[in-house]
Amino acid sequence: MTEELRIEERPRLDHPVLVAAFRGWNDGGQGASLAGAFLARAWAARRFAEIDPEGFYDFQVTRPTVSLTNGETRRIDWPENEFFFAPLPGGGRDAIILLGVEPNVRWRAFTQLVTDVARQFEVELVITLGSLLADVPHTRPSPVTGSATDPALIEQLGLQASRYEGPTGIVGVLHDACARAGLPSASLWAAVPHYVSLTPSPRAAKALVERLVELLHADIDTGELDEAVAADSDTATYVESLERRVDELAAEGDLPSGEALADELTRFLRERENGIGGDDAARDQ
Repeated sequence: MTEELRIEERPRLDHPVLVAAFRGWNDGGQGASLAGAFLARAWAARRFAEIDPEGFYDFQVTRPTVSLTNGETRRIDWPENEFFFAPLPGGGRDAIILLGVEPNVRWRAFTQLVTDVARQFEVELVITLGSLLADVPHTRPSPVTGSATDPALIEQLGLQASRYEGPTGIVGVLHDACARAGLPSASLWAAVPHYVSLTPSPRAAKALVERLVELLHADIDTGELDEAVAADSDTATYVESLERRVDELAAEGDLPSGEALADELTRFLRERENGIGGDDAARDQ
């Protein structure tokens, strides 16, 4: 396992907190991954470690991608789980930021690697970011809930006791690993409108960032996210399409069930985002 964790640099950190965000099941509307990437960029975080993806992914499920460098050289990009570090502006401490992709296999081994990093660098608190689909409107700020299992941490940070029961993702498994390792941990979740789940949600990312820096008493300029929220035309376009489709079906007297309508609108949005036109072969792929 030590070979699967590659530590390239050992920075000296002051009372560090580890913030983790994963693409995948815990990332509705990409709210969590957008927030994590924004934090790393805004705080000028520097990479110092990574987890080798070879033993944690089914590459027929989570496929690597091919890109061109300078329009000529082909490069394969593998699923990444990278650790960055940066001082927290105004927070009086340092941060480790883990940006990753939910693995397909060996979740317990994967989360042990994360807690190993936390122990080696004497992390005092682990905070995960997540975003979930909910019955909330896209016209208002995304509500954020914070939860933890440790009563002292709940009181200290003003969070709620976690009472969720049901399927979980890598975030839930990581919190279990933190509890076993004696690491205090908390989770922040932003709600994303369920009817725009396939479009990126800068609104959810902004809500997560603001709640996080509030908990950590840190500073951050959210101007970039503010601009992204103001320019979020995808959501408005989708809602207009939804309203137009409902009006057309109602006029025809053939309004389908809510489930059928949701399926139709989901298909429409996927085709629009993928740039699919009238080519049936392309649509089948």
